Amino acid sequence: MLPKRFDQAHPFALLGVVLLVWLVLPVVFKTFARSAFFEIQAPATVVDSYVDDLQNFWASELKSKEQLIKEGKDLAGLISAYSLANQTNKQLSADILRLENLLSLPSMPAYRLEPARVARRDFSGWWQRMIIRKGHNYNIPVGAPVVYSGGVVGRVIEVHAYTAVVDLVTSPTFRVAASAEGDNRPVSYQGGLNETFSPPRGTVEFVPLDLSASQVQPQRLVTSGLGGIFPPGLTLGSITLLEPSTDGLFKNGEVKLDPRLNSLTEVTILIPLNPEQP
Repeated sequence: MLPKRFDQAHPFALLGVVLLVWLVLPVVFKTFARSAFFEIQAPATVVDSYVDDLQNFWASELKSKEQLIKEGKDLAGLISAYSLANQTNKQLSADILRLENLLSLPSMPAYRLEPARVARRDFSGWWQRMIIRKGHNYNIPVGAPVVYSGGVVGRVIEVHAYTAVVDLVTSPTFRVAASAEGDNRPVSYQGGLNETFSPPRGTVEFVPLDLSASQVQPQRLVTSGLGGIFPPGLTLGSITLLEPSTDGLFKNGEVKLDPRLNSLTEVTILIPLNPEQP
């Protein structure tokens, strides 16, 4: 009986030894081992992403002429709308520059826009991340904001040779200073515990007591610009519920995020042109 019990306990003892050795290893060695493992599996992730792009290409080749004509018309409408938005953006940028000169205000941080393809998503209850197909080869810095047409996607937390890891706005590890649209008082936004395939959501804290929001009358939540990471005015989501906190000094609530976050294929990285500027 004793040898049999020893054989049954042997795998657990070996696992315990491995965990103990890993715990006592220096942090430098752990970091190197993790980075090396990521770089080894990165080519497979990128190749799988390119295969998906190829499948989508051949799927589009099978579409009928009527479908292609309809999609071409829709695309023409989008191009026209974006052209108008681009002209408006240029006018607003000129107005901001004029006001900065008149009021002797410091210039807002400038960014270089770097588009990137999504290679893989990692959705779990404890973190939500994505891997993009650009890294050190495009000078992507750690901490760079990541956005899309609907607002904030997340921030870059790891950069490797040809890929980078983005901590999503839906992740519980993501925090940012925010404010309700039209109100300059800062609040704290944090991602929530999002289940797989569930509508993305987050939480908001330290909301002033005079603000209210509901499903019928939601409040748009935007970045405040505090902290020097995200530019002000980027959409985070909509506050759909606010309740008094336990101490009664503020309100806490829920934030409904854009469902497109679960199916993004292309994102944009904001790379500061002057990294030393806060």
